[in-house]
Amino acid sequence: MIAIIVVLSCLEKRARRNVIDEKCHLLNRRCGVVIPLDLMGVSSSRWAMGFAFGATANKVMILFADGYFPLRVLPQWIKAIAILIGATEVGLSSYPFFACLSTNVQITGATLGFLYTGAWFVVIVVQIGQCPHGQILGDYEKIIFYWPSLVCQLFLLGKFIHMLIKVSWAQLQTGLTTDNTTLLETHQAHYVQQLLRKPPLQKPQKSWIQQNIYEWDPYFQFPSRMISTMVLAIICLYMFVVIECYVYKLVSCTLVILMSNSEMLPASSNVSDVQPLKEFIEVVKGVWIFTVGSACLTSVSYVFHILVCYRKHIKRLRAGQKQFLPVLFSKVSSSQSVVAIARYSGWQIAYLLWGYLIIHIMQCLFGVMFIYGLVLPIKKGQGIEMAKSLGTGIFTLAVVIGILVLQMKTASRFFLQPKILPDDKEKPLALDNRKAFHNFNYFLFFSNVMLGLSACLFRLLCSGIMGAWLIARIDRTIMPKGYEVADMGYKTWIGMLFMDHYHTNPILLCFGHLLAVKSRENQQQKDTYSCHVDQLTDFRVSKKARTRWLLLYTLLKNPCLSALRKPR
Repeated sequence: MIAIIVVLSCLEKRARRNVIDEKCHLLNRRCGVVIPLDLMGVSSSRWAMGFAFGATANKVMILFADGYFPLRVLPQWIKAIAILIGATEVGLSSYPFFACLSTNVQITGATLGFLYTGAWFVVIVVQIGQCPHGQILGDYEKIIFYWPSLVCQLFLLGKFIHMLIKVSWAQLQTGLTTDNTTLLETHQAHYVQQLLRKPPLQKPQKSWIQQNIYEWDPYFQFPSRMISTMVLAIICLYMFVVIECYVYKLVSCTLVILMSNSEMLPASSNVSDVQPLKEFIEVVKGVWIFTVGSACLTSVSYVFHILVCYRKHIKRLRAGQKQFLPVLFSKVSSSQSVVAIARYSGWQIAYLLWGYLIIHIMQCLFGVMFIYGLVLPIKKGQGIEMAKSLGTGIFTLAVVIGILVLQMKTASRFFLQPKILPDDKEKPLALDNRKAFHNFNYFLFFSNVMLGLSACLFRLLCSGIMGAWLIARIDRTIMPKGYEVADMGYKTWIGMLFMDHYHTNPILLCFGHLLAVKSRENQQQKDTYSCHVDQLTDFRVSKKARTRWLLLYTLLKNPCLSALRKPR
């Protein structure tokens, strides 16, 4: 691992020459800093980066579950530092995956990456073959945990082989090494060209999928950070569900043992019937199995919906539309945006896992309430009593809603002046029948106290449900207006958006690309002219002397310029 990093660092070129290059000419700007991956860039190997993160999913879950072994022997107060050390070790062990994918020395990177990935793959397969079972899940535990990482490593092996063949074939064809470093990507250039074109007179017809689900944009590509985060999030979610299944298995076994012990007690003592406990275990088991699938589907849909929201928000920022942002986030500090890029991936995965757990618990609670409220009464022949209770509740709710609607209709019909124009949608906010209006307010004051109590409970219920339901999505805040700053996840999302907007804006990159191309052309012209002058003279001419000679030649040919020269 260290050897791979050292080799790639020695082959990596630096942008500028240093003093050490003058002392040691063999370096030739070598020994540069290896960049494992560009979290803001849009590279062609961003899916390979995502699978490289997927290959490290089991290590991430070990950190998430505090399974990193130094944590068990250290005191509690130093646990945060130990977690940071463990995360650094995980990052260091996975560093060659990303460095070999992103290095400019592609033949060496592909070869070393293939060997390193193959070594990891062989070690894991041998470990699984020797002992496929474990102490937590039991039979085939390691296969259940490690197969996503093995699939990702197989993908990386194929990617490294593809890189090696592609670069080798290109060198055989041209004899030169390919340099893929560019400031402007192809889709970004097409985006700028599309902005300069006239908009079509008629918009093309969209299919049902494009109108309601997703519309592919050829001028937009997700950065490596988003792809890697989503791949790793889905794999970690799978492992989290497996761990949750194990916990449920332990709890259910404990309840079964408790129930079997309770069945033996009535023979010797007066103990209540254990039938309700059996019924509860069966209900929870059925509801839990059903809600595992629904909670997983909800979390996976959040993963893809976050990608859609990211594209939508970035497009709005590129168009100069910041109305969707809270007032407090209209301007974000630069340091917060820089930190947000580093935080986002880890925080999004953690939010998604905790969000899945909370959503699953909520769905289980609602499922148990539904079974006990509707299904079991019908099953036990108590459907009529249940229907009466349900009808009474629905009728009470309908009366409350009817009173609220009646207040609205009465206010619109009797206490507002007529429309100014027949085409107006609503009446103007101008009172009519003021005496009746004051009596209306007086008598409804007391009844609205009770209605307000119901509305308050409804508000609390909706806030709790929506807050728990959207806890996994940090692309929207769950805090009320004015308190968005307290939502650290949403603050990270906004900072990341601004960072991407300022550093990946196609218009800005296109402008920088044109400047870089023009500067390179000017430099080439200067180098060509210098070579031509050097070829005419057999001796070395200093740059200052050449400049003075050109100045003298220009003044001799253009005497009128002498009067315009700045005096010394």
